Amino acid sequence: MNKLKQAVFFFSVSAFIVSCAAQKKEMFKAAVFTPKDSFTSGVEGPAVDKDGNIYAVNFEKEGTIGKISMDGKPELFVTLPEGSVGNGIRFNSKGDMFVADYTKHNILKIDPASKEITVFAHEDSMSQPNDIAIDSKDRIYASDPNWKGGTGRIWRIDTDGKVTLLDSLGLANGIEVSPDNKTLYVNANREVLAYDLDENGNVSNKKTIIKFDDFGMDGMRCDVNGNLYIARFGKGAVVKLSPAGEVLKEIPLTGKKVTNVCFGGKDGQTVYVTLMDQGNLESFRVDAPGREFEMARTREK
Repeated sequence: MNKLKQAVFFFSVSAFIVSCAAQKKEMFKAAVFTPKDSFTSGVEGPAVDKDGNIYAVNFEKEGTIGKISMDGKPELFVTLPEGSVGNGIRFNSKGDMFVADYTKHNILKIDPASKEITVFAHEDSMSQPNDIAIDSKDRIYASDPNWKGGTGRIWRIDTDGKVTLLDSLGLANGIEVSPDNKTLYVNANREVLAYDLDENGNVSNKKTIIKFDDFGMDGMRCDVNGNLYIARFGKGAVVKLSPAGEVLKEIPLTGKKVTNVCFGGKDGQTVYVTLMDQGNLESFRVDAPGREFEMARTREK
């Protein structure tokens, strides 16, 4: 190898090392993703489709859903039927979007291509469907807090729209299914609860894996390793928990009123976070892709 080639080679290697070091350094460091106040204070329910587009409710005004490209540019996706306001958003294996419509006690279904909106499930006795999760069989699990009463419930919505009450508990909020579909996580008040989840979507053996002494919790998601990323409302952070409830990391954010999280990006290793007091989304890189991202990729194969 001549001196010029050697110089080029060592420069390339050095640049690669520096690049890797920079990427590693930026891991778990949050940055602003969409402009402040591009969404209302009701910004919630981030979710990512198979093409990497990010969605969140209440873009510019209540009762809408915004669509955000991976470079952080938001635009109006749909306006919900009059009187409906969304909260949690998820996608099933077919790419259909589901939205918790808390004002009308609905789970809405949206066709991403035609943007047709239909009522997938309705339950009068719900206080309000808040956050939702979907298992590998496309069953939906919904949290249902009663803010005035200080109580809550969790429901299962089967693929035919049938609604079943699973349990009554405290102020149920964030909800998620583990990567192996054997655990349903719910946070209520300051506790993170874990239920055994059977193949029919029934729950049992509720236990508390962690209880925080301060601040609240909102939405949460699992990575492929089963670790939970939970929005710490009021603390201005996202906490990363092991499946056993051990605090592994805490990622500080610009705003304090953190409402929800989701995984996306080209490799599923970008976490997008909604913030009520900023009216926007922030993002940060993580060390493993999200559960839903991996499920979607596996289905495509």
